Amino acid sequence: MEQTHWHLIIVITIALSQNSSNVEGRAHFHKEHKGPSVYALSSQDPVSQSPAYSPVQSDTNEPGNSSSDCIFDVTSFGAIGDGSADDTAAFRAAWKAACDIESGVLLAPSNYIFMITSTIFSGPCKPGLVFQVDGVLMPPNGPDCWPKSDSNREWLVFYRLDQMTFTGTGTIEGNGEQWWELPCKPHRLIHFFMSSDLVVSGLRIQNSPQFHMKFDSCTGVLIEKLFISSPKLSPNTDGIHIEGTKHVGIYNSVIGNGDDCISIGPGCSNVDIDGVTCGPSHGISIGSLGVHNSQACVSNITVRNTMVKDSDNGVRIKTWQGGTGSVSGISFENIEMNNVRNCIIIDQYYCLTKACRNQTSAVYLTDVSYRNIKGTYDVHSPPIHFACSDTVPCTNITMSEVELLPHEGELVDDPFCWNSYGIQETLTIPPIDCLQDGEPDSLAEVSTYGC
Repeated sequence: MEQTHWHLIIVITIALSQNSSNVEGRAHFHKEHKGPSVYALSSQDPVSQSPAYSPVQSDTNEPGNSSSDCIFDVTSFGAIGDGSADDTAAFRAAWKAACDIESGVLLAPSNYIFMITSTIFSGPCKPGLVFQVDGVLMPPNGPDCWPKSDSNREWLVFYRLDQMTFTGTGTIEGNGEQWWELPCKPHRLIHFFMSSDLVVSGLRIQNSPQFHMKFDSCTGVLIEKLFISSPKLSPNTDGIHIEGTKHVGIYNSVIGNGDDCISIGPGCSNVDIDGVTCGPSHGISIGSLGVHNSQACVSNITVRNTMVKDSDNGVRIKTWQGGTGSVSGISFENIEMNNVRNCIIIDQYYCLTKACRNQTSAVYLTDVSYRNIKGTYDVHSPPIHFACSDTVPCTNITMSEVELLPHEGELVDDPFCWNSYGIQETLTIPPIDCLQDGEPDSLAEVSTYGC
């Protein structure tokens, strides 16, 4: 088991490349956390570009201009960009051309609205590939317009890629409104699968039918300066979901949606989240984990310098009864809450129906710290809730400088704890007398749940 790092360093190794098209070469990336606070960002201000990559200008692809040799403008491949014509074939052709050369750039220029259908952009490609959206990119408008031959579970899939950047000053519009009321689970908007050394930066991503962005079985991911938005009541519209993915940095982004801002699934480790504004939403969640008696292993997750506002949850860990594995090395630090229900919550009885029964096994939670968590909570629920398994206690919970006051109404001074053990380094507001000191007698037994 890896040890917790209070200042987790995300190191993403990206090949150096340089060409005459004014696309900066991407180099070994070492993220410093000394930039401006995310609180300077707002929905009124465009999210600036990642310093790791400078996009090309949308008007550089002029005929006969040698500087554009590596830039493949989709309009040169027949894309119309009027919001109704099907531009899928042009994007696929531009992708193939950009994929085949080093530091190739697929460019969707500004002042166009491109509509494409469900597409898999697959590799392997030459190093340094860039997918740059400066205009608007969107799927067909709702289920009635969705091609019958296309899967409605995916829209954009990026598969088996290494050293790729997805960036631009434009918008990914999900056209999700007509899908949200359907009983079926509609498609995820953007899905990265089995890829490594990825950079995603600068884009506005909005109104996804389901998850806005998912990373599955990836290694080395830098996500920075995104603006993700969908209505508060849009179902299952997680902002960023990662699963089976390691070495991830999520920085300086604004996310408001109808589900978790960021959700961390099984198989994730070494994840650093810094400078995120979250809400309205369901907060930042680890889980759910252990569904259908599965094993879940999550370790070394840091969330810091973050604001959660107008949300159903703040920072949450949620597991199903009957699972196995462990969650360890979790740090929540320097987090501001503003009108949040369940500001701090561990729920090991997570269930989507009323039919879930208690089981004897559970995902083991240990080494979870909450430091400098301050702000206001919605008094409909206690601000601190530790509901740990009957048979597998939560251990080594640390509380320090936790001060939560009611947003409106009277103080709720009765946090909930069940089978949870830890220490209070400072007095907590409201007091959390239910957290048990030391370690449980059964600690030796729960060690078998580790990953």
